[in-house]
Amino acid sequence: MELVRKALAQGLFRDQDTAVILYDLDRLAANFAALAAAFPSRTRHAFAVKACPLPPILQLLAGLGAGAEAASLPEIHLALAAGFDPSRIVFDSPAKTGEELRLALKLGLFINADNLDELARIDALATGLGVVPRVGLRINPQAGLGRIKATSVAGRYSKFGVPMSARDDIRDAFARYPWLGGLHVHVGSQGCPLELLVAGAGTVFDLAREIEQEQGPDRLAVFDLGGGLPAAYRDGDTPPTPADYATALAVRCPGLLDGPLALVTEFGRMLAAPCAVAASRVEYVKRQPGHRTAVVHLGADLFVRECYNPKAWPHRTRLLDSGGQAKQGRPGLWHLAGPLCFSGDFPVRQARLPAIAPGDIVVIEDVGAYTLSMWSRYNSRQMPRVLGFGQGRFSVLREREEPQDVVRFWLGSGGAV
Repeated sequence: MELVRKALAQGLFRDQDTAVILYDLDRLAANFAALAAAFPSRTRHAFAVKACPLPPILQLLAGLGAGAEAASLPEIHLALAAGFDPSRIVFDSPAKTGEELRLALKLGLFINADNLDELARIDALATGLGVVPRVGLRINPQAGLGRIKATSVAGRYSKFGVPMSARDDIRDAFARYPWLGGLHVHVGSQGCPLELLVAGAGTVFDLAREIEQEQGPDRLAVFDLGGGLPAAYRDGDTPPTPADYATALAVRCPGLLDGPLALVTEFGRMLAAPCAVAASRVEYVKRQPGHRTAVVHLGADLFVRECYNPKAWPHRTRLLDSGGQAKQGRPGLWHLAGPLCFSGDFPVRQARLPAIAPGDIVVIEDVGAYTLSMWSRYNSRQMPRVLGFGQGRFSVLREREEPQDVVRFWLGSGGAV
């Protein structure tokens, strides 16, 4: 909350700003340092661009030595523009086009193929380009689902990867394509306990051992662990740390952390989510029998998952007065209603907060990942100003959109009214 107060005092949370998002850049750097310390130095920690595609955030992580995990053609370009060396970019997508694969091969990105047909496509493209591809194969370990089904990808069926039940086809692919040198596993994001993450990695590591026994000890070069470590969204949440994960992996997968395979991780949420808050001015307060509602300027535009699935995606809230001081008083239950024109637009229901008045500032915590990157254009609301605070000073990471910016978005490139 101190960052909100400082931003107000320095005139960075301006009168025209109905809302702002504030990133603690020092905390982000500390989170990355903790991740790097937990794994061997040969590990490439590829930040999931989808979690937070803000170029200054990506630039900061590139400067810290991170890699980037891109899941689309624009995410590749975002990573390149942020300064990531192509050799440190991992390209994941279940729907890679020939154009996208051709670019990835020319640049020398590491490609995680999602299916066996994609391997055949890569082989033909690489032959035509005269390059040796750097490729891993995504495996669905079929280890089970986490608490949130929509973000769990390791059930008996998944849209992602080659199922472990096709083990013979997987081994045949490694025999057919000598350039295929890696395995990739990911079981889900948020709601997946440590035991499930380790079980998924362990199943695919066992497969790696089988391939090496069958085709030679040097057959594999890369093991991509994916992401999945959760963030704490409730006061009582105690998510496992990167060190906890590494310790559990060492027990389940002896030889993985201290062996010759190059390791890759693809974390996003655990790195960035705790590093930002969203602060919105309260525009109106409504009282009806049994309900108290504060109308704020951020709703399902920023909090898409939270509004459509509030039980799975809670957020802690705080209340400040217009000057940025914490409001005191006996807490009551308040609905925080967003500005969009549909009845489910409540980023938080039944928040326990002191009495709210127009002009107060509601602060919603842990919004650093999978919020702004999922911004909805419904009602054509303006994206808020995004601020960063690091090494003792503020910077503007992204300026607040003006109405003409939204008009240009809908016109598209080359459009005119």
